[in-house]
Amino acid sequence: MRGVGAQSRRCVTGFQCGFIALIALLFFVHSRYSLTKNYVKSSTSKNPIHGESGSILKTLIHEPKDHSKDTPNHPLDPLTLLEIEKTRSILSSYRGFKSTSSPLINSLSLQEPDKNRVLGWQKGDPLPPREAFVIALLDGRVHEFVVNLDMNRVASHEIYSGPGYPMLTMIDIQVALEVAYAYDDLVKAITARGVKMADAECRTLSPGWFGPEEEKRRVVKIQCFSGKDTTNFYMRPIEGITVTIDVDKKEVIKFVNTGRDIPIASGDNTEYHYSAYKNNPLKMRPLKPISIEQPEGPSFIIEDGHIVKWANWEFHLKADQRAGMIVSRATIRDSETGEPRSVMYKSFTSEMVVPYMDVDDAWYYRSYLDAGEFGLGSTAMSLVPLNDCPRHSYYMDGVFTSSDGKPYVMPNMICVFERYAGDASWRHSENPVRGPEIREARTKVTLVARTIASVGNYDYILDWEFQTDGLVHIKATLTGMLMVKGVPYSNATQIPNPEDMSGILVSENVIGVVHDHFITFYLDMDVDGSDNTFVKVNLVKEESKRAPRKSYLKPKRHVAKTEDDARIKISLYDPYEFHVINPKRTSRLGNPTGYRVVPGGTAASLLDHDDSPQLRGAFTNNQIWVTHYNKSELWAGGLYTYQSKGEDTLEVWSKRNRPIENKDIVVWYTLGFHHIPCQEDFPIMPSVSSGFSLKPVNFFERNPILRAAPVSEEDMPGCRAVC
Repeated sequence: MRGVGAQSRRCVTGFQCGFIALIALLFFVHSRYSLTKNYVKSSTSKNPIHGESGSILKTLIHEPKDHSKDTPNHPLDPLTLLEIEKTRSILSSYRGFKSTSSPLINSLSLQEPDKNRVLGWQKGDPLPPREAFVIALLDGRVHEFVVNLDMNRVASHEIYSGPGYPMLTMIDIQVALEVAYAYDDLVKAITARGVKMADAECRTLSPGWFGPEEEKRRVVKIQCFSGKDTTNFYMRPIEGITVTIDVDKKEVIKFVNTGRDIPIASGDNTEYHYSAYKNNPLKMRPLKPISIEQPEGPSFIIEDGHIVKWANWEFHLKADQRAGMIVSRATIRDSETGEPRSVMYKSFTSEMVVPYMDVDDAWYYRSYLDAGEFGLGSTAMSLVPLNDCPRHSYYMDGVFTSSDGKPYVMPNMICVFERYAGDASWRHSENPVRGPEIREARTKVTLVARTIASVGNYDYILDWEFQTDGLVHIKATLTGMLMVKGVPYSNATQIPNPEDMSGILVSENVIGVVHDHFITFYLDMDVDGSDNTFVKVNLVKEESKRAPRKSYLKPKRHVAKTEDDARIKISLYDPYEFHVINPKRTSRLGNPTGYRVVPGGTAASLLDHDDSPQLRGAFTNNQIWVTHYNKSELWAGGLYTYQSKGEDTLEVWSKRNRPIENKDIVVWYTLGFHHIPCQEDFPIMPSVSSGFSLKPVNFFERNPILRAAPVSEEDMPGCRAVC
């Protein structure tokens, strides 16, 4: 594993050097354009990318596999194309569905079996009944269906009448844009700003919830930009124009046109395609290609399309239209006994909230809940080989449902790969007084499952990274484009009251508006079984009465009895460790086995708790929550997030204050980012990352990496020419 073109073995003669260099070149060309045949085991198809290697062209474009004959092999496998079609067929003949004029399918996904049934299932057993959960809008009302695919019937049908709506469909978005583009006042306002309608790029924004004016109706906000002379239209807002549209009645209910004196920013220097810079004499000095060489192929295998096996880890991986990616049934093999041990039943990105800090008419409502309003899977696109994911990656497709109930495939929206950055997994050197010098080290290779959601202007890279020492690192990386606001200033010296600005001037006539990102993760921890306990280990300062020093730190354990006990606001000056333990299973030394939640860099929401964005995003009021497991409590912002009021959030569930000691519990962790933009964020933002870890604590009898083999030069491909 090394940079492409590097060589590792010494040659004796010039002929040997030339011959070996030629062989190395041929090996590089072959490995670059073909993939190892045997690292994917699938009973359903031969993917030309991840099964038997196909042509160079097929390998480069990562042609999607044929899903028409997929069959489920695991209780948690997502619905197949055939199952989605079957669900649609069953619904179309159901009296409560076919009577409507134009049904909209807002969501169609697997109704997962009860957890106990999944835990009791073994490979080779019959699958539990396959069911689909469908949310549909019929004649203006939200309907919930559970469809039993084995019995070919609708098993349950309920009508939802509470606050909030399911996420908008593509048909809803299309309707909203058609209404907007046909609205005379909008056309006049845009042309009055000197923009041709052919150059206007309008986008649908979620409205949040701000009182009765927009209740009992599904509404969309429209903002427009100028796409003239750039593909990066986000940098050219037509400021002050907002259209509010009722998507069911297909009519404009409010039109705001302010900021007529604010110029539209120039398109100069906003392009982000490389073609715009490759001939520039000031372009960056080129970097030589770099890659990880894996001459024997990757170390992981994928069985039945969804079971990932790597090192001591095994887990189920699938795409999801709302969550983007779900990791389930994560187990690790004990390094002493070989026993597979449970770590986590299910984990995924539950919700995001992104409130912007501007109170103008065109901005105050901008507080997006990206997962529940848009879907992290719905907004995912095919990953870019060699840039989003390295060579030797395995690509997984998403099989989703469109608003008419028909299935579609989003190819290559998840990738799985091994990461090596030259780090050590562990090491120690010793120069003893007697005896030989000791230098012992192990290279750090990890396994990453990645998906990327492109939610409008922002891109979210979401990684689940597994290590050989049992640690799981969950990371979010933010990049994409700023959401900028048009202003009349082209230089900071022109701003009369800079402290009144809601952002920072990042280019002529645009400011980057200050905003937050909060990403909440659902972690159903099952450490050596489902019944776990949450323990807070506080570091308390004690005064010394015996030693010359005055103070020292002492750990004090507190077992969380109820959900109230487990609400955590992280503080540097009140340090804690947070353990999820199984008190019924202990190590040979008598310590309960567990996993520790290790916080990363995070930010806390500073908004008033009774402010509308914070009511809807109340799951960010703490960085850690622990709740009693409930199959229906999956989405931190509620099942129906669009135009919700905050009446069905993680905070509401937690107020039930259920007992959580030695129970099946779920841990919720929120990453936070305060973003004060700067000039380097224009016209595209460099990526910024934060994450947290799940680390074994007394889970293993000793460090499990002791059994890992070191790497030697003989393991590496190529040679080092000395001619």
